[in-house]
Amino acid sequence: MKNSINLAGAYIGIIIGAGFASGQEVLQFFTSFGIYSVLGIVVATVLFAFLGMQVTRLGSTLQTRSHKSIIDHICGRFIGRVVDIIITFFLFGVTVIMIAGSGTIFEEQFGIPSMVGAIVMTVLTIGTLLLNVNKIMSIISAVTPFLFVIMIIISGYSFFTSDLSFNQIISSSSKGTAATGNWLMGSLLYVSYNMTAGIAMLAVMGGTFKNKKQAGMGGILGGIGLGILLFLINLGMMSDLKGIEGSGMPTLHLANQISPWLGYILSIILLGMIYNTAVGMLYAFTARLVPAETKRFKLSVIMVGILAFLASFVGFIKLVGTVYPITGYLGFVIIAALIISWIRSKMKKKEAVNPELAKF
Repeated sequence: MKNSINLAGAYIGIIIGAGFASGQEVLQFFTSFGIYSVLGIVVATVLFAFLGMQVTRLGSTLQTRSHKSIIDHICGRFIGRVVDIIITFFLFGVTVIMIAGSGTIFEEQFGIPSMVGAIVMTVLTIGTLLLNVNKIMSIISAVTPFLFVIMIIISGYSFFTSDLSFNQIISSSSKGTAATGNWLMGSLLYVSYNMTAGIAMLAVMGGTFKNKKQAGMGGILGGIGLGILLFLINLGMMSDLKGIEGSGMPTLHLANQISPWLGYILSIILLGMIYNTAVGMLYAFTARLVPAETKRFKLSVIMVGILAFLASFVGFIKLVGTVYPITGYLGFVIIAALIISWIRSKMKKKEAVNPELAKF
């Protein structure tokens, strides 16, 4: 169970940076739909738990070193190549968004030029990748509990001190900030792009497990944890929907409403979450191109990191609003393939128990 919890923490840590940290992602894909966002979160939680279980179990079974093994296994060689290209380039895209996000935090919270924040995040990310996979997983897992605690404080305070009545809170919505047309599509796209980003590192982490049940349990617990965090962040933002509109970092806005000190604490935690995701994405992207733990790998990490830094000047909000939805649609192929793979494995088990079923 300890190993499973460690994996769950790493799973949450990887996804949080790309899908939670700023609050901008939750705002665009959930909160904007008002009370229907809760239904979207339920759908997302179930999918995160199921897909996390499936990827980590496959990673353990195939003893994967990169996401390519899993993609070829679930999609076949031809479709697998297309999906592999999509994932690989999206990994780079998320790295870019994380660097841009760190620049936004430095500018909005500390008044420091965004370029400085982007440089700091780039240097830290590249430096961390000199460590091995197990150490990276431990680092990612360590920061996760702090975010849970602070999000409970922020969402609880925002809800109970809101000037709006309960009915006004649940009826509030802001379709102008929505990334898509309805709550269900928003939920599906959100899970899709997050899993497209997370599958690479999840596959690698699952490959470090010999016991596939332990790996699968880590995926399930991680998915449930993601759902709880989604609900907390969404609750806090629904309580102050008008106040957070236009903010690059809505969660920081909510924290600063309580206390500037809480804003500073949260900004440090958010930088930790962004750092987690940046490390996971840059590692997975580079490991797909160059064998890990080689001199070529280290040189490639430096080069790719510099390219990601240069690309981050496009802007954080613009990147979130364009890259994520597009990749979400493409990621439906991966989700469908994972579900079909799970169904096939169940059918094979039944056939093994009752050979007569194989005739049908």
